[in-house]
Amino acid sequence: MTVSKSFRWSKPRPALLMGAALLATVTQAHGEEENVLDTLQLHGFLSQALVITDDNNFFGPSSSDEGSLKFTEIGANVSLRPHEDVLIAAQVLSRRAGGDGSEASPELDYGLIDYQIQSNQQRNFGVQVGRFKNPFGFYNQTRDVAFTRPSILLPQSIYFDRTRSLALSADGVLSYYEERLSQGTLRFQAGVGRVQAGDDLRRTLRLDRIPGDLEPETSAIGQVRYEHDGGRIVAALGTAQVGASFESNTPGLSDGDFYFRPVILSLQYNAEYWSLTTEYALRESGMENFNDPRLNFDATGESWYIQYTRRFLDDWQWLVRYDSLISNRDDRSGKAFEAAGAGPAHSQFAKDMTFGLQWTPHPRLLLSGEYHHVDGTGWLPAQDNPDPSETSRYWNMLLFQMSLRF
Repeated sequence: MTVSKSFRWSKPRPALLMGAALLATVTQAHGEEENVLDTLQLHGFLSQALVITDDNNFFGPSSSDEGSLKFTEIGANVSLRPHEDVLIAAQVLSRRAGGDGSEASPELDYGLIDYQIQSNQQRNFGVQVGRFKNPFGFYNQTRDVAFTRPSILLPQSIYFDRTRSLALSADGVLSYYEERLSQGTLRFQAGVGRVQAGDDLRRTLRLDRIPGDLEPETSAIGQVRYEHDGGRIVAALGTAQVGASFESNTPGLSDGDFYFRPVILSLQYNAEYWSLTTEYALRESGMENFNDPRLNFDATGESWYIQYTRRFLDDWQWLVRYDSLISNRDDRSGKAFEAAGAGPAHSQFAKDMTFGLQWTPHPRLLLSGEYHHVDGTGWLPAQDNPDPSETSRYWNMLLFQMSLRF
């Protein structure tokens, strides 16, 4: 993960830059025996969900009688291989998740040049330059495509939607190495760059009402992953060092710094018809150097989940999952947080029991439904619940989603 004066593209520019890169590549490759355009691939996807809650709001006014339809994902991606060792790829994503829809403008999800320095039957290593997806946990690099998720919502204790910009991608350089062993495959990824410190992070840190700019700093992320026996057993260990600086425009308030240092362990067992997955994370985060002590904090959070999925009748899958989030290991119940007048105790944890069902009647169509029973509001989006004191500790949520791809 990475963070600092995040390199922001103006709205139309990502597509224009990528188009120019593709055009330049095609021009330079006219002498190649293989026609470069034969490697051109275009794909896209669309997902629309209905979210219904009895209390609290998630992705829009979900607790109203009609529920919320403000969870929409639309994406298009393109890839081109001008040389057998070079891949150019990009994806543009429009995502609405509650709010007024202003954040649904198409943005560059990833856009990179991938150069394979060596590729053979024994090993593969190379570098990616541009905006790359962060190798975080099992699902982060493909989390925007519904067909790659085991459920409509990923485990929120690990894959936060309330601060997704921080974990999603980075502008910089990512190196990767893969070694094929006698019994499995060892993979390593390490990246340096600047992550996206978006408005969702400012809201969560309660900096959205303070004039100033939250700018990402150069950060780093790495993951080592081992797949045994063709993927029957998968294990991964990842960590990141992420930072951002808040440049205050408020008279009398100094600048400050934000840091995020997670460590995540991932394990998965895959049988013919079922999979068992668990991930555990420790998340050190905080803010420092503000002259207002109310803004400074340091906390180590704890996240974990265990998930069982079962495939049946060729195109059906059901899921059961228990997901646990603790914002501060030194205040698991949140009582100290509430006693300090910072907010309700239940905003510091969330325990989620999830049941899900997926049906794929056609390879291009996915229909999903799931039920959540939640104790706590630790991962509720701040934009949908601006006053934490008005939230309910115990709440239920139903989601239905239709997803298409081409």
